Amino acid sequence: MAGWPTARIGDILVKSESWIPIDPDAEYQEVTVRLWGQGVSLRGSKLGSKIGSSRRLQVTPGQFIVSRIDARHGAFGLIPEELEGAVVTNDFPIFTPKPDRLSAAFLGWLSKTHGFMGACKKASEGTTNRVRLKEDRFAEIEIELPPLDQQHRIVAKIDEARQLQQAIQTDAQAMLSSFFQWVIEDAEYRPMGEVAPIIHRPVQIEPDGEYPELGVRSFGKGTFYKPVLNSIDVGTKRLYHIHSGDLVFSNVFSWEGAIAVVQAEDGGRVGSHRFITCVAEERVTTPEFLCFYLLTDEGIEKVREASPGGASRNRTLGLKKLEKIEVPIPDYEKQLWFNRLQAQTSNQTELDALLPAILDRAFKGEL
Repeated sequence: MAGWPTARIGDILVKSESWIPIDPDAEYQEVTVRLWGQGVSLRGSKLGSKIGSSRRLQVTPGQFIVSRIDARHGAFGLIPEELEGAVVTNDFPIFTPKPDRLSAAFLGWLSKTHGFMGACKKASEGTTNRVRLKEDRFAEIEIELPPLDQQHRIVAKIDEARQLQQAIQTDAQAMLSSFFQWVIEDAEYRPMGEVAPIIHRPVQIEPDGEYPELGVRSFGKGTFYKPVLNSIDVGTKRLYHIHSGDLVFSNVFSWEGAIAVVQAEDGGRVGSHRFITCVAEERVTTPEFLCFYLLTDEGIEKVREASPGGASRNRTLGLKKLEKIEVPIPDYEKQLWFNRLQAQTSNQTELDALLPAILDRAFKGEL
């Protein structure tokens, strides 16, 4: 970094003990923390009678939440404004930054760096199935900490760079959407089951095998890699092979855009029964074209209609309902033309890939 003085995490964060009693008749929001610094969001709402505990930790915006189980995989972040008053279990320690020493926003960006994630991985220990973050070791992590005014300046520079990224993405998406509507004008709509049927490829679990899992980010942000599983980790879980070119859906989060095309570098990975793979019929359609449509307002509404349920984890995409979703199938050559245009346009995944470089420069004092 930029040669700033160092500080122990334990000296700049205060562990929260804001326990509240659970009222069986009240409804509570629950928090989920995504891997690899992807943020904190609403898991769903639940009646107190369904929570199964007499108390829970209550969170406040700006606090820092950590998953004991998945801290080694980047599962931590700041509580957003919309989750004020939500609750978590003791598996998610909550910390409040000391305002005279640490800006919450600065910590939020710092926690997305490879260095911070690596330190949390080193602070986690245990057997294969019981690796947990050790709070005493977490407290000993040292970070370089500039004065508050410089922290605010760094956050402002990062936000400025992100706003520029988002503006580029917004313009690109507007252009693509306009061309897409032109391409599908007067196109025939056909059911997914005809043009991209569901394919199951069961994995045979071997005692000494290793199984790298693939995940799908919500909001059309592509795929990501989960930890490698061994046969013990797999247990009774059913796994399926995922191939390059598959159109893959997370059946519990498709309703919020967890749909992606498997890239060449993703090939050879596996997914649980929670992931649905479809294969586009050759010279009829392409996975890229279908994915773009399903992430449009019109397409995602059809996915939501095919995902009945209440709370987020109960909104499961049904296989039969997926097969019946009708998608536009224009001339194949038009689809290929649109795919080329899309490939030439900066997408969200490429812009997100710039974030580590932005953060690296920011925390070296170069922005």
